[in-house]
Amino acid sequence: MANKLEMDRLLDFYGILLTEKQQEICDYYCRQDYSLQEIAEITGTSRSAVHDIIRRCRAEMEKYEEKLHLLRDHTERITLLQEMLETAGSETVPYIKKLIAKEQGQEEL
Repeated sequence: MANKLEMDRLLDFYGILLTEKQQEICDYYCRQDYSLQEIAEITGTSRSAVHDIIRRCRAEMEKYEEKLHLLRDHTERITLLQEMLETAGSETVPYIKKLIAKEQGQEEL
């Protein structure tokens, strides 16, 4: 399960760099929790082809992360903002909460 969660986080940052078919298969696998066989039936491919696509997509996104560090930097920013929130004065708390929400894609500034 942790493997799917890690891949889901990579998809958040690098999924757009995959082909449409790769995005679709990864979405079925990570976000909709379909089995390889279910994905194969939906997409009209073999189970082994689906497995291979998922494996290659993960490797490709991990390569992007090694070079760009978007996920790592995002995680570090969230951690720092949460630490700031714990020690911040009441006047800055709303601003830090807005930054955290923006960083998590929940709200616009």
